[in-house]
Order: sequence, then C-alpha cells, then structure tokens
Amino acid sequence: MTTTFDQLAQAVLDGTPATSDDALAVLQAGDDHVLDVVAAAARLRRAFFGNTVKVNYLVNLKSGMCPEDCGYCSQALGSNADILRYSWLSTQEALEQAEAGVAGGARRVCLVSSGRGPSHRDIERVADMVGAIKAEHPQVEVCACLGLLQEGQAQRLAEAGVDAYNHNINTAASHHDAIVSTHTYADRVETVGRAQGAGLSACSGLIAGLGESDEQLVEALVALKALGSDSIPVNFLMPFDGTPAGDAWEPVNLTPLRCLKILAMARFVCPDAEIRIAGGRELHLRSMQGLALHVANSIFLGDYLTSQGQTARDDLALIADNGFVVLGADSAPAGACTAGPQPPSARQGTSGGQERASEEAGLGIRRRGAGTTLPANA
Repeated sequence: MTTTFDQLAQAVLDGTPATSDDALAVLQAGDDHVLDVVAAAARLRRAFFGNTVKVNYLVNLKSGMCPEDCGYCSQALGSNADILRYSWLSTQEALEQAEAGVAGGARRVCLVSSGRGPSHRDIERVADMVGAIKAEHPQVEVCACLGLLQEGQAQRLAEAGVDAYNHNINTAASHHDAIVSTHTYADRVETVGRAQGAGLSACSGLIAGLGESDEQLVEALVALKALGSDSIPVNFLMPFDGTPAGDAWEPVNLTPLRCLKILAMARFVCPDAEIRIAGGRELHLRSMQGLALHVANSIFLGDYLTSQGQTARDDLALIADNGFVVLGADSAPAGACTAGPQPPSARQGTSGGQERASEEAGLGIRRRGAGTTLPANA
C-alpha cells in the first residue's frame, strides 16, 4: 500500500516542493510510522546521491577563547567546559591534521577556528594552510569556517583555493535571540551571502535541541532552502557541562526516532542538498546511525571540534555495513573495517578497559588530534 510519505516523495521527485505543512507532518509522524518516513526519504536520497556517502573531516585550527555568547557552545564566552584551548595551529600542523582525514577517506577537509570572525591576518594564515593542503591533495575540497566575514574576505579565500564556506544559521530567526545575544540572525545570513557572492559553495545548517518548537525547526529548514545552502549539517545538541545549555539541560526529546524524523524532514524540504549527520549523532542516534545514512548522504569522520566521535574505523564500517560506498574512493581507506567484527583487544588497543572503550564509543571531550601530541582519530 502506498503511504502518504511515499506520495510526498513522488511529488517531490516530480518537481513539487514539500511545503511547511508537509515538513511538519514528517516531523510529527508517529513513531510507528518512522520506517515509512525513512523509506520514502530514502527514495529522494538515492535519486540524487545514489549509494555514496561523502566523508568530511574537521580540523580545529584554534580552539576556545571565543568572545561570542552562544549558550550551547563549549568554546563560547563564559563556557567553563573542560575543552582543549589553544591558539592557531601552524601551517604544517594544519596540513598534518588534514592529511590524517584524507588518509581516512575524507573528500572534504573543514578548517574551523573559534571567534567572532577572522582578521585579515587570519585570512592570510588560512590561505597559506589551504595552499599547502591543495599542493599535496589537489583533489580534496576545502571548506573554511571562520565566523562572520568582512567585505572582501570571502573573495580572498576563494582566490586561495577554498571551495566552500560553513556558517550555520543554527536555528530559526524567531528563536535566534534565545540562544545568543552578541550577533544577530541577520549577521549570519549576511555571511552566507558573502560566501556565495564570492563563488563559494554555501554550507549552512542547524542544531536541533535548543528549545525550539517543531514549527521553528521547519522554519529553519525552509530558510536554509531559501538561502540556497548546498550542504546542510544537522547537529543534535551536545550538552557540555559548563555551558548554559549544558547546565540547564534536561533530556530533550532527541530520541533516535525523533532524530531520524528531523533528518527525513531535511531531505524532503531540501531533496538535492547534501544532508550531513553532524555533531551529536553518536549520542542521540545511537544504534540508529546506520538507518540515518539511508536519509542523509554525508558524515564527519572521527572526532568533532571539542568532543570525541566514535572511532574512524567504526565510521567507515558503518558506511560499508549499510551498503554504501565512500564518495570518491577507488578502494576502501586504510582504516576501513572490511573483514567483519574485530575482537575487543583489536578494537580497544593495548590499554583495554572500560575507559578506553568509552573513549572509542565517542564519549567525552576531545583529547587527541589538533592541539595535542596524540594521533588524530582518522
């Protein structure tokens, strides 16, 4: 029997955009209809992206010490979260971190720095890093995420070889002032426009779980479609202790099934956009991560900016186990698991024990990779 969601998927494939009411219906579908929702959204995902998954890798160039007061962010003004804090990586350090992600199968490297926005000196610093990465790996896309851009900075990044610029709107315009006061929603939209005006691909997404209503989640996604965001990272709130959002956090309704419906809604509203499962996927999707890949077509490999992800080996196994292939990979990356489950000793390394197992499951603050002497999780 053809379901309402099948009919919606067919209408979208036939050229009729999903409406706000359609999106709300997907988001508010009963849990007993989640498989119908996922199956219908998967038709759109397959139509536009086949069986590929784009693998992205984050490099945190400068961590912490941000003057903005975003209540959810571990790097923001007033945050007491026990994260790594360091100033700019050198060009060589940035290249080494990027190469770890490329070796793990990343098609895009995302260079991120904390702060309100870059100075012109910062732009030149990043331009040098991009040049070094492109010289060694010309096939790899580079996405910069440096905060609010001033006039002319996007053009300089484009000249340096940057392919895309990330600046998330994070939430609906009607909810923005509830999560930050040091910049406006319009500031964020302006930066996305400046990136697009310089010919950079727009990467802009949202964070679910910031106290927004269902209608505001829909509002945010409709706005992202109107902005022309080519890549939409969907983050699920990670409640860091020591941040306003973390200290006041109570288990919100980000159940695995709810998260699946949020991703499916994004696919219906923006069927041809890259939908990326971003921060919080291990915490909130849990055992449903594989099913989510049948809706989304992109993930981050390994760790995030200040928090640990599951092991990169497990990320690559997740892709393969669900019948997908890494976009652009001629063969499985060196870290991919292709021989079935590994015994605990092989997964947990030489130290073994519950602490190591917890770290590899994607729990806690990032303590490896950029800003440390330990190898990156890639």
